[in-house]
Amino acid sequence: MDPVVIPILVAAIVVVFLVASSVRIVPQARRYNIERFGRYRRTLQPGLNLVAPVADRVNTKLDVREQVYSSQPKPVITEDNLVVNIDTVLYYQITDPRAAAYEVADYLQAIDQLTVTTLRNVIGSMDLEETLTSREEINTRLRTVLDDATGKWGIRVNRVEIKAIDPPNTIKEAMEKQMRAERDKRAAILHAEGERQAKILTAEGTKQKDILEAQGTQQAMILRADGEAKAVERVFQAVHRNNADPKVLAYKYLETLPHLASSDNNTFWVIPGELTEAVRTVTAAFGDHSKMGLPETTRPAEAATAGAGETPAEGSAELAAGSPLSLDAAAAADEVAKQAAAAVNDAKAEAEAARSPQAPGRGQKG
Repeated sequence: MDPVVIPILVAAIVVVFLVASSVRIVPQARRYNIERFGRYRRTLQPGLNLVAPVADRVNTKLDVREQVYSSQPKPVITEDNLVVNIDTVLYYQITDPRAAAYEVADYLQAIDQLTVTTLRNVIGSMDLEETLTSREEINTRLRTVLDDATGKWGIRVNRVEIKAIDPPNTIKEAMEKQMRAERDKRAAILHAEGERQAKILTAEGTKQKDILEAQGTQQAMILRADGEAKAVERVFQAVHRNNADPKVLAYKYLETLPHLASSDNNTFWVIPGELTEAVRTVTAAFGDHSKMGLPETTRPAEAATAGAGETPAEGSAELAAGSPLSLDAAAAADEVAKQAAAAVNDAKAEAEAARSPQAPGRGQKG
């Protein structure tokens, strides 16, 4: 081999090495910290970068995207002396690569320990019930403390979330019993409230029904009374307009006797004391009609008899004792009495028939 070629090859290899060591390609969302002779020089941005070969070297490679760090459960004591295990989720982002590399040795461990101490300070002032229901407040206080502490480390804490709060098993069982009792209580209250509403609605419906029925009955009674009043008024006007005498009224009175015991609920019947007077009135009515029907030929005979020297009282007595007029009146009275007796017997038979299913021993009234 030619002695001249060997130095050229060596020189070429050295040049290639120097060029390769002076070129740095940084990916997107990455930052490289460059040290020159062990001292921080600058931070390379994404893209093609040139550095001094041999003198400059990459110390740390950092990812500036938002990172997620989940811590292990840590025991924390509450204000009521209960130990709960709490694990958190941390969302952070590197804003200053130089400070993240040179201000703190291990920023993840520093953030984790700071989170634990802050949690113990915050939850130590709360009881278990408040701890379980105040997650948003705990997250806000954690984020405020961590953001203030990690700012000088070149890290911004975006969010801190409590992933789980695990109380002891005995507390879990007690909480489950309490929750079950609360649910049973709410169910009983809702059931009682439903029954109360149902009873109220039923009572209101019954009340409205009774009111409507009472109003209907009232209207019916009013209409019935108005009808009966109008009927009585018309009968009264017809009687007075036609000038009906007591004879017709007595006869109508006798006609209503069979209806006294026509009801099925009657257990006894009453014969009014005015029956004899009604019979007498009808008898007198038939007697008067008989006198009204006398032929004209008899009247002169009466006048002649009276003119023969007899007094009117004596002639009337003889006429009442033996004339055919008195016989007709007596026959009419007997006929009316028979009809009244027949009506009374019919009423008595209907009353006995209505009373037959009942126990004997209850007398009749006459």
